[in-house]
Amino acid sequence: MSCPHCGRSAGYHDDNDRTVVSLFGPVWFRRCYYYCRRCGRGLCPFDLKAGLTDRQLSPAAERLAALAGAVADSFGKGAELLCEMAGLRLAESTVERTTEDVGRRIAELYDQGKTVGPEVSWAWRKDARGRTVAYVSMDHTGVRQQGPGGAKAEGRMAAVAAVFNPPEVEWLRPAGQPAPPAQARYLSGLYPIEQLGGLLRRQAARVGMEQAEVWVALTDGGSGLEQRLVNNFNRADLVVILDFWHPASYLEGLAKALYPDDEEASQRQAQQWCALLKQEGGAVTLAALREWGWPKRLSQALRAQLAEVAEYFGKNLHRMEYPEYLAEGWHIGSGVVESACKTVVGQRLKLAGMRWGEPGTHEMCHIRALYRSEAGQWHAFWQRHFTYHPPVHQPR
Repeated sequence: MSCPHCGRSAGYHDDNDRTVVSLFGPVWFRRCYYYCRRCGRGLCPFDLKAGLTDRQLSPAAERLAALAGAVADSFGKGAELLCEMAGLRLAESTVERTTEDVGRRIAELYDQGKTVGPEVSWAWRKDARGRTVAYVSMDHTGVRQQGPGGAKAEGRMAAVAAVFNPPEVEWLRPAGQPAPPAQARYLSGLYPIEQLGGLLRRQAARVGMEQAEVWVALTDGGSGLEQRLVNNFNRADLVVILDFWHPASYLEGLAKALYPDDEEASQRQAQQWCALLKQEGGAVTLAALREWGWPKRLSQALRAQLAEVAEYFGKNLHRMEYPEYLAEGWHIGSGVVESACKTVVGQRLKLAGMRWGEPGTHEMCHIRALYRSEAGQWHAFWQRHFTYHPPVHQPR
């Protein structure tokens, strides 16, 4: 028997007993134990083949425990859910450690250059010119952190990325035909954007992005996101679009500063500016704001908001040609990744009073992203259906 730790021969030593908790109660069995004299480590090949970990749970029990810990409000609620739905009685701490173990294994797979599930080729939807279009997006969302001994710590930004295939825009869809469901694969964790870009590129390759005729990258104005997508999806016809709802939120803030005491007037003004942005683009909207009939004496809040809008628009005008994007039949809002910030991260890691350690944040983001991805991804992980890919070249 070859030792998986050092590669030398490990000799048969004895038969060892083990008991694991399964969905049907405790299960006792006996298996061969091998010992490597060179590195001083032992192993049981049966455990590896059966997918048994150190948590004393059967694979099915581990799968349910990890799912309960990932989808419930807390690990304690996850333990209650297991007992209620499967009659599986596990301590809250066991659910927590099991869930984090699974998240750690997913992260390790990605670090090794592997992806989960078989290679597929999505049927990419078409734009106004009949070309197939693939979408990618990246974003960040804050997660409150906890330091040693329960002390407060500076928050961390969890990265969220997606490759997705949304339905055609409404005006391209045949009348009376319902919108097909969107397809999406997510990634999330405490990743630097340089590493996240390479991971997303691998995920995109697994769903046949190379076959799409047009690539669209949707981002907010976050520092470095646009350049990272350009570097990792460096095709000449890559279209980078500023997610429409981000500049729209700046315009809404400006309208509130203009009418701080009149919500109806503020909403009406924001709608007018957003309509102008969608119909004419960023450059015309910015020019219109500069020529706007502002009050002679601007409040401090309004002056600050005006400067912020001018700076944000000025930096991003090159990807705010919304009339052109809409005419091509492309989506201009990254609703998929914005939603993922809430469903992958927010609904589990950002509930009232929650604070996380960095390892727990990273691990939970991974397990949530895999579970929220398209059907089949979660099952493929538990079937140990992984595919190795050489590390993606990171352009300088």
